[in-house]
This record gives sequence, structure tokens and C-alpha cells, in this order.
Amino acid sequence: MEERLAFLRRLFDSAVEAADPMRSLARHLPPRPGGRVLVVGAGKASARMAEAVEASWGPCEGLVITRYGYARPCQGIDIVEAAHPVPDRAGLEATERMLRLLAGLGEDDFVLALISGGASSLLVAPIEGVSLAEKAAFNAALLDSGAPIAVMNALRKRLSRVKGGRLAAAAYPARMLSLLVSDVPGDDPALIGSGPTVGAEGAVDDPGHLLSVSKISLPARLQSAVVSSPPPLSADDPTLSRVENRIVAAPAQSLRAAADLARAAGCIVHLLGDDLEGEAREVAVTQATLARRMRSEMKPGDPPALLLSGGELTVTRRGTGVGGPNAEFCLALAIALEGDAGFEAIACDTDGVDGAADVAGATIDAGTLARARAAGLDPMTELMNNNAHTFFARAGGQVLTGPTLTNVNDFRAILISPDGM
Repeated sequence: MEERLAFLRRLFDSAVEAADPMRSLARHLPPRPGGRVLVVGAGKASARMAEAVEASWGPCEGLVITRYGYARPCQGIDIVEAAHPVPDRAGLEATERMLRLLAGLGEDDFVLALISGGASSLLVAPIEGVSLAEKAAFNAALLDSGAPIAVMNALRKRLSRVKGGRLAAAAYPARMLSLLVSDVPGDDPALIGSGPTVGAEGAVDDPGHLLSVSKISLPARLQSAVVSSPPPLSADDPTLSRVENRIVAAPAQSLRAAADLARAAGCIVHLLGDDLEGEAREVAVTQATLARRMRSEMKPGDPPALLLSGGELTVTRRGTGVGGPNAEFCLALAIALEGDAGFEAIACDTDGVDGAADVAGATIDAGTLARARAAGLDPMTELMNNNAHTFFARAGGQVLTGPTLTNVNDFRAILISPDGM
């Protein structure tokens, strides 16, 4: 059983490795342009992306904002660390510096933007009349709402001077190439980091409707600011006419790497998709039902099966515990499988941060619930309290990676063995 959990961890590590910007970014870089070149960026993978750029181009001028603990040594690009997922003053001051760097560029200048998940919190430039404290409260409320990432990012754009294409507009008329590491279902560039270099295609959702959908409760003044805020720039805005957006790493390639490793080990792989969304505990029940059905159809001697999926699950905060969508998925999955032998699973965020905690996620096996109860824990009570990280810290199974320097969203794998041993 321990050996199978180690195998699942190897699959996760292979997924992370496939998304390492040091492996994926160089082939998307053009030759270094002549004239002035400025590198800017934000996100949990952005410092690693900057490191990869300088490995190809040599020292560059620029500024990149990443999460605390995610900095990398660069030769010329200034790396600033700030708070994620709730913004702080370090992010605010660094974003203002970035906007000053972009101001006054000419059409012969070139900007390379490096954007990854996490940029929504790290690029902080509230619209006039909204304070940093209000922006932080707004982000925290969104995170607790359980709203889909598309809704959260659409709302974030409303209170920002950099999201929704406005960072790119600040560099106009300079030419810009934006390289993106995708952490969103469907790999829509407008959603990655709330699209600081991407304009909106088609009609823009009404912010009042989005607030209703997300069921977010805000003070009246802040709600009014959201509803009356300017929409993001449209994709055909003239100030975005010199921008190219290009995805350099995405969840699909990481799942493929894990699938290839699993097949080489003799598993039958069933890929459920790289773009799953929904409430973590509900998706867990659905996948538990599927895993049980598949095992019931297996015969002795059949090869093990592997259910692989990615995407971004959410948690609606109901309790006061410490958790995240991947750990909550694993806790709900363990409860749904009721300690049956023949199942092991892992669910982790590829950035090493599940929710707001420095925990990647968790693993489960047939003994998870028994170990928890022996430690004095009631699994269902912990689930209802959104206390999955505490649960796995005490019951065993917590996955700690430290900074992975990339971010292609959730990784989930359920291993199904025919013999139940």
C-alpha cells in the first residue's frame, strides 16, 4: 500500500516537472530583439519564468512579482515577493513600480510579460476610491464564496487598473509578447491571472449579476464600486493592437506526462479531463462512485486502473477550519470509499499551495479513516468544518512540496487495484 502511494507521488512529481518553465519556456522565446527590452510579470511561476528567460537571453532589465518564498536568482530582473492569495502592500508598491517602468515606452521598445496563476493577487492596483484593505477584503470574500474561477476573475478585473488587458495597455505603443503558464480550466488567456495582457472577447458580464452568482457579501460601498466600475478593455482596443499572448505550459501536458509514466508502469489510464470544475466534496463523491464501479468490473489479475483529472475545484467555506480544495477532495473521497481496500488517491495543487496554506494536498488509502479515528478525529465533522489540512496533518497523508515554481492547477489521481491488497 505504501509503495502505491509512493507511485502516486511520482506521478504528481512528473506532472510538476513537465510544467517547469525551465523546460517549457525557451522554445516559445524569439531571438532577443534589438533596442530596449523590458521584462515584467507576476504569478507563482513568474520568477522561474524570469530565470528561464535570462538563461536564454542573458541579463535583462525588468521587474517580476511572485509569492513569498517563490523568488529565484536572476541576473538583471528584479524579483519582488508579495502576498498570495490576499494582496498586501508589497504587491501594491511593486505593481506601481511596474506601471512606472512601462510608462513612456515607444513603439521601438519590446516588453516581455511573464504571467502565471497567482498574478490576480500579486498585481495590485485598485481603481480610484478603493483602498488596499478593501481590495484584500474583496479577495478574501471571493475565495470563501466557492465561485468558479471565471466568475472570480471577472469580478477582480472590475476593481483593478492592471487586470483585463490594462497592464498591456500601459505599455502601448511598445510591442509586447506575453508568455503564460495556464492554471485555469480551458486555458483561456483572459482568465490566467485575470488577464492583465488580454482584452475581453464579446459581451462582458454585468458585475451585479456576477455578484449575485457568486453569492458574495460585501459592504455597500464596495458593492457599489464593483457595480459602477469600468469594464475590462475589449480585445479590439487600439492599445492592445501590439500584444501577442502565448501559452507555454498548461494542465494537459502535465497530465499527459503522468499518464505516460502510469502506462509505462502497467496501468490502464482513464483521463477524465484537465478542466474539471465544481465543489471539491461533490466531485469526490462522483469520482468515488466511478472508481467503485470500475473495480466491480475488474477481474483478478487485471492491471490496475488509474483515474486522472485536472482543473480547478472550489470550496464554499462553511466552517472555521484550515483546508483547501485538494485536501477537501481527498477527505470527501476517503469518506465516500469508506475505507475499502483497493483504492489509493492523491490530490495536490501543482503550485504546492492548496488554498491559502503551504500544503500541496493529500493522499489517502484504505487505512486513512481508521488512523483518523484512532487520533480522535471524526472525518465527517472535519469535512463539514472545512478542516481537511488539519485532518491530514494528524491522520497522516499530508503532501508538502515547498515552492514548486510552477502552477498548472490541480492534479488528481485515483489508483484502483483488482486484488484489493
